[in-house]
Amino acid sequence: MPSKRYKKALEVVDAKKVYPLKAAVEVLARFPKAKFNETVDLAFRLGVDPKQSDQMVRGTVPLPHGSGKTVKVLVFAKSGPSADAAKAAGAEFVGFDDLIKKCNEGWADFDVAIATPEAMSEVRKLGKVLGPRGLMPNPKTGTVTDDTAKAVKEVKAGRVEFKIDKAGNIHVPVGKVSFNAAQLEQNARAVIEAVAKARPHTAKGEYIHSCTISATMSPPVRVDIKEFASIR
Repeated sequence: MPSKRYKKALEVVDAKKVYPLKAAVEVLARFPKAKFNETVDLAFRLGVDPKQSDQMVRGTVPLPHGSGKTVKVLVFAKSGPSADAAKAAGAEFVGFDDLIKKCNEGWADFDVAIATPEAMSEVRKLGKVLGPRGLMPNPKTGTVTDDTAKAVKEVKAGRVEFKIDKAGNIHVPVGKVSFNAAQLEQNARAVIEAVAKARPHTAKGEYIHSCTISATMSPPVRVDIKEFASIR
């Protein structure tokens, strides 16, 4: 059974209507609030086949106003300049053999993992452990790099990753309900544009079938993505 708050939110939104992004965010802002600072997400249904390797949709995008989330960062790096730079940039966990051992034992008290190219020869063996949790460092997302300081700062500032799932959907956090409407709109716009630009060259027909914005405990608001149709 939907909660009273959810039912009240349904009275605010027209489920059949597709709203311009600015209007969609304004509708979201009028929903009754939960007792905690809910995360605001964008959800996309894409017209690609995720089973085909050449139709994978994946990338990262910096949010203009951050994600509103405190991000714990782990950096796999041997002792030296890269490790020192990661610590100075604010990474919570920096190490090599010790952290690989902890991860193999099931520890995963972090949100993002970064690795130097040198460290990847061993970190790659953690694929079965980190992969299913979406924590495996990857050059495509900027998390395999010698410039660990830059990577740590970007992640902590609000760089978010997006990746298509097996059903052809993408879910991306764009902020918190405590953000003002302009901040949420600008963050959401950055994500929509990034997903639009990530269209595979082999994708045919309609690429973004639908896009919705919602808070953790709210119904979704359908977003009109026509204004982003020309982005390549």
